[in-house]
Amino acid sequence: MTRTSVTVRVPAKVNVQLAVGAARPDGFHDLANVFLAVSLFDEVTATAADELTVTCAGPDADQVPLDRTNLAARAAEVLAARAGIAPSVRLHIAKNIPVAGGMAGGSADGAAALLACDTLWGLGTPRAELLDICAELGSDVPFSLVGGAALGTGRGELLTPVDAGAFHWVFAVADGGLSTPAVFREFDRLTAGTPVPEPVASPALLAALASGDADLLAPVLANDLQAAALSLRPQLARTLAAGTGAGALAALVSGSGPTTAFLVRDAEAAAKVAAGLEASGTCRTTRVASSPAPGATVVT
Repeated sequence: MTRTSVTVRVPAKVNVQLAVGAARPDGFHDLANVFLAVSLFDEVTATAADELTVTCAGPDADQVPLDRTNLAARAAEVLAARAGIAPSVRLHIAKNIPVAGGMAGGSADGAAALLACDTLWGLGTPRAELLDICAELGSDVPFSLVGGAALGTGRGELLTPVDAGAFHWVFAVADGGLSTPAVFREFDRLTAGTPVPEPVASPALLAALASGDADLLAPVLANDLQAAALSLRPQLARTLAAGTGAGALAALVSGSGPTTAFLVRDAEAAAKVAAGLEASGTCRTTRVASSPAPGATVVT
């Protein structure tokens, strides 16, 4: 069957543990990154066209680059080059994941575009090769393709699936974004002159994640980038305090921020915490989600 358009839905992520090692000679950091996909989704539609173009609509769409720096565009170019064809496609991003918010929205769009183009062009690229392309595009892109729950090592691109029960979350979206490289540079500055341990996944966290018990997961959530994000955006501390004050079991910065994540016991608690956060005036808006969520999936 010849397709003229393919839409792929792809989730955001939260890092329930982000352990960061010292800077490597290549400038990257070794990570032990426990990813959890959550039910906030972007959709990327690939449509046959004369040339590669990118459009975007949705919250904060004006902050999304529409040139070849967009990971969705880069995904199409890399896949086309491997297949020996022209990247003749229009990519439309229906944006729902917070932009530059530490929830891998750009990475999600790259993974979605890769799967959409592979399906549109009928390439049938093996899953392992798609994951190789994802890793070439960025450290978080492979998990966006896989979804669910996984431990990412190396730069975060080497994935091992882990078990995860169901959890409920509230996310507080901040005004403006934070640059991931800037947060890592601040991490390096804050840890200069002190030993940085090798990053390892916490056995207690992995057990709590598998249990589906929010009371067990709450005390073991951890993010080594949180101090750096708070150093660059001190006002995030007020958001974290507002969420726990409204009843969240635990609060942490999501990835490199500035979105903050709040673990809650159930959907009723999520609504209460979201209302408390919005009333506090410490964030621009809130989003409620559950986990785990499936990875990039063709929906048309």
